[in-house]
Amino acid sequence: MRTTVIAAIDKAAQICGGVAKLAQELNISQGAVSNWKARGSEIDPVHCAAIERATAGVVTRRDLRPDWAQIWPELAAQPIQSASEVA
Repeated sequence: MRTTVIAAIDKAAQICGGVAKLAQELNISQGAVSNWKARGSEIDPVHCAAIERATAGVVTRRDLRPDWAQIWPELAAQPIQSASEVA
């Protein structure tokens, strides 16, 4: 499951033009984005929603948080489409 989150972060960075551009889009440090991948740091829900917007929905909150149903129960009624399906 962890590799799925890493793949989603990589996809978001690719769409935004790199890790630095993704971080800039989120108004956070590049190191914070790198820590999500390297250390497995949990991504704040606010950033997950911002990544979803920055990638025009290609990378979703569901892709970034395995516990998404606890944070956004309203998403349960929506069909699931992951970043790997939208390649």
